[in-house]
Amino acid sequence: MVAPTWITPGCVQSWENKERFHTAWTKRGLKAIAVQNPLSSLADDVTATHRVIGMQEGPVLLVGHSWGGAVISAAGNHAQVKGLVYVAAGAPESGQSFGDWWKDYTPAPAAAEIKPYGDGYVALTPEGVRKHFVQDIPADEADIVYATQGPPAARCFSDKVLETAWRSKPSWYLVAAQDETIPPAVQRDSADRMGAQTLVLQSSHVPMLSQPEAVAEFIASAAASIDG
Repeated sequence: MVAPTWITPGCVQSWENKERFHTAWTKRGLKAIAVQNPLSSLADDVTATHRVIGMQEGPVLLVGHSWGGAVISAAGNHAQVKGLVYVAAGAPESGQSFGDWWKDYTPAPAAAEIKPYGDGYVALTPEGVRKHFVQDIPADEADIVYATQGPPAARCFSDKVLETAWRSKPSWYLVAAQDETIPPAVQRDSADRMGAQTLVLQSSHVPMLSQPEAVAEFIASAAASIDG
């Protein structure tokens, strides 16, 4: 059985939020492990991901959301990784950073709500989370997302992926068509460039919270195709 390994995106950290999509996966017979990224650099997040991959028996399907897409693009070169699933996620080309990947697109509304968070780190404002990150989930759940977000180091946006794994491994991409954090246009264009099997959901940046069953089914299909 392929073990889908979820790459925690940095702004969806609470157990309440993880439980929702973890339950949707496990009832389909899938093993799901969340990587707790330090969010201090791309290299540090890749190291954390490789540590988790190394603890699994057999092949792994990496699933990345948002910033986690850059992480799986780099970490996915690990020999145990057999496929990559991008959920409204960054998909840099070799030699690109997460910031490079979407710099030619009109910024989404959430970009203006990313503010400094201490020395060298950034985070979304409460309004940015509620209105532009998780606008299709209940307000009380949105407040949990804000309160438990993991601020990434600003350098994460400029750290470059040296060799992107989607060039050599099967890929899937879930486009969030109502995303106000990462422009849907860059998501669609990336999916096309990757030759990824693609699903489009009418969702905010967090389809795994607003439509967990659809996301879980998409990942399960990817896992089944690798197993088969």
